[in-house]
Amino acid sequence: MSANENKKPPTNEVKIPVKNVKIHPAKNNHERYKPGDQIYVRKNTGFFQKLRQRMNLVYFAFFAILPWLQFNGHQAVLFDISEQRFTLWNLTLWPQDLTLLALLFIFGAFLLFFVTTFLGRVWCGYMCPQTVWTFIFIWFEEKIEGSANQRRKLDQQKMSGKKLWKKTLKHTSWLMVSLFTAMTFAGYFSPMNELFVNIVTLNTTGTMAIILAFFTFATYGNAGWMRETVCLHMCPYARFQSAMFDKDTLTVTYDTQRGENRGARGRKQDPKAMNLGDCIDCNLCVEVCPTGIDIRNGLQYECINCGSCVDACDSVMTKMKYDKGLIRYTTEHELDGKKVNFVRAKLIGYAAIILIMSILLVLQIVNRVPLSLDIIRDRTELAKENFNGDIENVYTLKILNMSQTDNTYKLSIKGLESPQWHGKQEVLVKAATVFTLPISISVDPYELKGYMTDITFTVEQVSPQDDVSIEHESRFFNKN
Repeated sequence: MSANENKKPPTNEVKIPVKNVKIHPAKNNHERYKPGDQIYVRKNTGFFQKLRQRMNLVYFAFFAILPWLQFNGHQAVLFDISEQRFTLWNLTLWPQDLTLLALLFIFGAFLLFFVTTFLGRVWCGYMCPQTVWTFIFIWFEEKIEGSANQRRKLDQQKMSGKKLWKKTLKHTSWLMVSLFTAMTFAGYFSPMNELFVNIVTLNTTGTMAIILAFFTFATYGNAGWMRETVCLHMCPYARFQSAMFDKDTLTVTYDTQRGENRGARGRKQDPKAMNLGDCIDCNLCVEVCPTGIDIRNGLQYECINCGSCVDACDSVMTKMKYDKGLIRYTTEHELDGKKVNFVRAKLIGYAAIILIMSILLVLQIVNRVPLSLDIIRDRTELAKENFNGDIENVYTLKILNMSQTDNTYKLSIKGLESPQWHGKQEVLVKAATVFTLPISISVDPYELKGYMTDITFTVEQVSPQDDVSIEHESRFFNKN
């Protein structure tokens, strides 16, 4: 082979810098936590765990109490799908308020995007129902079966009377919490007082029984058995969160420069003399992680930003008399020694959209008229001549009282000269109900200028007095 053949041709390829992530094999971490393996979450204490527990408590209490609250003689929060109305204290929303609901959902979505961009997946770690109920179920495990090591040993034992008793008590507790959760959740969509009485007296409908059974076993399965599987493989939020992260996003991060090299040492030994970093490789950060990851291997989509590993590591650093923060909430820029930009274009954009949605939402609520009118014409005969020789059109008026008080309305018509109104012109409509009113309008044929005349129906609230009125256009037809 000639020398020319050994020469490589010149290339203009651009080399992309690659960052090597060292996966530490100590204690066989990755063999211990395989997908599908049981994760025995170790009990942990610390600032972030106390914060999470208190937020979980508030969240669960809010969820449990809210459907029981009464306001002005009705359930304060009720999403009645069968009646197609949503009640939120003194506000009742109907299908006509779809724009208002759309704005509310858009506001919530961009608020989540804003929080994620700024603080990472704190929603997952502190407020997500899957996380909250999982920790509730783990609390029952700890009280009944003991610590993580005791639970692991219990599962490895052969079945015995003691093991059967503990397992039965644990699963019964899970099912009771799941049933309570299902009943409470159903109470948001069905009047809670009636639902509770029907459940206690075993008088629920077949449909409601199926719904309660489904949500009971869904809660039991998700929080009791699947747990991190839901977060890792079923929740779409874990997949698209990276699109919102940047180098200034606060995430739970291991300080590699400070922690490596890892290694065990005595409390009085000098780690620098041993060529070691601050990480003593105790593996505690892995044992307390609810998703079973090792945060020391870098940012992973499985991390839910709960801060459990932060508290565990800080407790070890305190015992070793090292500075806290080996694992902490920080940004990539801070770790690299660069300036952290908390105010940045992406956050400003999200904040601007949230502000716009808030303003539009408030304007929609303030300018919302709690009254609706639908007009249905007689399709069989557009116009007829009555016994007086007048031209008569038949209408069915559907008046929807969208408020939460009984109101009296007065009806009138515009666009015709000397019309005769046949039917009620003043009606009482109960709160959050539809009143159907059949009427007919007759006019002298000599006062009609053509085959079709544009008219306007007006509905005004007269009692209790309020500046509420709406108009609805329609047509009055002449005979051919």
